[in-house]
Amino acid sequence: MPQTLQAKNITLADLAVDFGLVQDLTEPLFAEGRVSLPDLSVTDRELLNKVKAEYQNLSVHNVLEPIVKMVVLSPLLSVAGFFLPPFQITAEKKVELVTEDDGLTIRGLIDLLVFYNQIWVVTIEAKRADYSLKVAFPQLLTYMLASPTTQPIVSGLVTNGSEFRFIQLNKGEKTGEKPTYMMSDLFAIDRGDDLVRVAKILKYLGQQVI
Repeated sequence: MPQTLQAKNITLADLAVDFGLVQDLTEPLFAEGRVSLPDLSVTDRELLNKVKAEYQNLSVHNVLEPIVKMVVLSPLLSVAGFFLPPFQITAEKKVELVTEDDGLTIRGLIDLLVFYNQIWVVTIEAKRADYSLKVAFPQLLTYMLASPTTQPIVSGLVTNGSEFRFIQLNKGEKTGEKPTYMMSDLFAIDRGDDLVRVAKILKYLGQQVI
């Protein structure tokens, strides 16, 4: 009989079995020197330095998911230009993913979705500071698999406020082609210019759709 599951309970093994999803390990996504990322203004860099200082001050306590979004994600989205036209942002968007034989339905809520017209620019899953990002990978990939059928390439970001990792899904354009995904290296808020690079990648993703 048909089964319904919540996205937060899905594993990568489930996605491999039910949807044929496989990881592309050829190279890290957005590897240094592989893409030309946009520059940030002095003002944007100063804002990101302030974000780092604010997060470090708060991180001595248990930083819950809403605080992650407010302190870290909001400035990143602002620097990327996602609060301005032509982009739109929605939160807690309901999604549903169904297997081809209708035997399994997966439901969930996307934390944050940046979109332009019908194109999903970036899908974001945020977790508490003490959560490993690995917990969010299958959940985010489930949402990305449920993106519009007209969009073969979908980008996503998982973060717990201190760490960030991008994922890109290729759903396959040919009949019978398995969906594949690539992951970026791990970025950390307290390591060098990692936060600046995260902002640059977000800005780059926006530039790819307009």
